[in-house]
Order: sequence, then structure tokens, then C-alpha cells
Amino acid sequence: MSDSTVPVSLNLNIRGMGLSATLAIKSRCKALAAEGKNVIDFGLGQSPFPVPDTVVEALRVAAPEKDYLDVKGLPQLRETIAEFHRKTDQLEATADNVIVGPGSKELMFILQVAFYGEILLPSPCWVSYIPQSRIIGRNHHLIDSSFETDWKITPESLRATIAEVNDDDRPRLLILNYPSNPTGLTYSEDELCALAEVARKYRLIVLSDEIYGQVNHTGNHVSIGRYYPEGTIVSSGLSKWCGAGGWRLGTFVFPPQLRWLCNSMAAIASETYTSVCAPIQYAAIHAFRPDVFIERYLWHSRRILKVLAERSVKILRDAGIRLPMPDGGFYLFLDFTSLRERLERRGIRTSAALCEALLNEAGVAILPGSSFARHSSELTARLSYVDFDGARALSASETIPLDEPLPADFCEHNCERVLDGMGRIAEWAGRE
Repeated sequence: MSDSTVPVSLNLNIRGMGLSATLAIKSRCKALAAEGKNVIDFGLGQSPFPVPDTVVEALRVAAPEKDYLDVKGLPQLRETIAEFHRKTDQLEATADNVIVGPGSKELMFILQVAFYGEILLPSPCWVSYIPQSRIIGRNHHLIDSSFETDWKITPESLRATIAEVNDDDRPRLLILNYPSNPTGLTYSEDELCALAEVARKYRLIVLSDEIYGQVNHTGNHVSIGRYYPEGTIVSSGLSKWCGAGGWRLGTFVFPPQLRWLCNSMAAIASETYTSVCAPIQYAAIHAFRPDVFIERYLWHSRRILKVLAERSVKILRDAGIRLPMPDGGFYLFLDFTSLRERLERRGIRTSAALCEALLNEAGVAILPGSSFARHSSELTARLSYVDFDGARALSASETIPLDEPLPADFCEHNCERVLDGMGRIAEWAGRE
């Protein structure tokens, strides 16, 4: 078969689709580093911190476990996850309504396979939500936001998006992610209550992607599941707060009213990935069973990310770049609109061109807002401030009591590549 005939047999839904933007930029940074170039990698959103020692040791002990496990997940793990969400999120979670998958990304995919209806997505949103819906052939609708609304949707914007199709009874799935990738912002209790009222009125199913909940910088994450328990699926996993992205373990917690959807996803899982790696599941029990060690690990991680965000935001704002202070995670969402005239004189008119120029001219990798469902002409970009040695930063933080602030020069000594990258962006943005 010649190359010219290959596209004829390719699924129409994936024609023209390339690698996920976050994975593509990681590969590109590795290639540039192999050429000897000093690139600051603010592309892929991977936790810089090591997996907690107690969880690593649990994995070593579980290494001999080799049997296929239940499709929904190891029963002891599902009970531990349910207990975790009962305590931390005040959900009425039970083990029967928990499903464990090879990353929350895979669970999101099979949820859209099982669910027949429209997908509602805030804009900006994580890079894989839209491609997943396209692969499956689902219609998706974007709910707009702006810098002025802190890049968050409102009850009014949610109602307006629903009203675009004059059919209140149409099945709809709203995917809500907070703290947000790409903005780092979260929703207040009042905001969640207001969104819950709209969701209840239109009988939406809400997938609440709370993978960054445990890295809320103040430890005050609140789930919309408290206010809309009957229609909310809570998504989490080990990748962001436990530093175990490569372990590939994600979790969904369903309300009893949506057990039919949980069971349908399990049926799909049984015909695809079968079950999650057994040793990883046994080790995950120790991650979801909070102890003093895990709690200290989380609090040190949070305060490092918070102080580093504060330093980074100041540097970028001083350079004329608009951006909000993040509430959690390790992302900044940059808006270069105030520098548009200067950038246009340099031939930069799209977010993709902006990021390409920044990489080529300053050696800093960030991702364009267009990868996160923003218009290509909007000069926005996402920055993941994780290019530092998380193990070293944790060790340094652990020498300072949690009730004391980190020293003013903590970032210079432990997160120097991040500050270097911020300085490069600021200098690049100021060029004529």
C-alpha cells in the first residue's frame, strides 16, 4: 500500500491529529537538550516532586503481585479511595461506586464512549478534552471566559451556552477542572454553589476533574460534589499530588444515581485495558490512606509551589504580562495582549507564533493558548513552572518548620531554573 492510499482507510475523526501538545513539547525539549541547548522546559505539566517514600516502599513490597484484579479496581483500594473522599470532600462515596483506571485521562475517554450526549467545556481547558471528544465523535460546546472573569465560567455563561441549543432536556456532560490546567485558578464555595444550581436545573452530569485538588496552595480545596452530589463524578489520581504521573493510576467516584454509568464504563474497561497494574494498585492504598508523612509531604509541596508562583508572577507582571495569581497546581496563564503592538512589529500575531519565537529566541518552552481552546489570535499561553529539582526543594523545605515562612532567597537556591526562565521571558517580552 502506498503512502498516498493510507489516509483513505484512516478514521475520519483522527485525520490530521498529531501528538498531544503537552507530550509533543516534551519530546521537542528533549531533542533540543540532546543538541546541547539549554532550554527551560515549562511545557509538560508533570509534578517535580518525588513519590513519597512510604508509597515507593509499598510498591516494592507489592512487586510480586501478578494477578489480574477486578475491572473496577482492587476492592481494598476502592474502599480506601471512598473513605478518602468521604473525609476530604464530604462526599457520600462507597467502594461500589469507585472505578480505578490507568490514569484519569483514560477514564475520561471511556466516560465519553459510554455517555451519549453533548460535552460542555470551559475555555480555556486542558489540551486533551476536545481531542477525546473528536476521536469518539461527540459534539462539544465551549463556554467562554476571559481575564476579567479570572478565566472561569459563570452561571450566566453556562446558561447561555445551554440556550444556544433550544432543548433543555438534551443529555449534557459538563467537564469542570479546578484548580485549573491551564490557569491554576479554582472556584470559591459560592461560585460552586451557583454553578451547581444551573447543573441541577438542566440535569447536567458534571465530571469534576479535581486532579489538582490536593495541591491547592492553601489546602482548602472544595468539591462541587458537596453541592450537587446526585450529578457529580469526581475525578482524581496519583499523578499531580503524589508525583506519580508515570504510574498511571486515576480514579472516578460516582454518586449512587450514576451507578449505571459507572457499570457501563466498567464493561468498556473489561474489553479494553482489563485492569490497572496490580502492584501499583496495592501501593496506591498507602497514598490514599493519609498519614503524618503524606500530610507533611503535601504541605511542604504546597508552600514551595505557592512561593514560587508568587515570585514568578511578580517577574512577569513587571514585564507587562497580564496573569492572575494561581490558587493551586503549578500553572500560570499568561496574557501578552498589552504587548501586542510590540510583538506584531516582530511578526508575532498568534499564540503559536509567540511560543515558537520564545523557544527559538530565548530558549523557553511554553504552550500557546490555542492548544487550550483559545482563539489563535489571542496572545495567551500556558506555563508550567516545574523545571526544578523537587527532591532538593522538598529537602530544603523540610528543614524549616511549617509554621514559619520560607526564606526570601529559597527560590534562588532551590528553584533557580524557574527564576532563570521567568527572567528570560521578561527580557524577551521587552525587546523591540
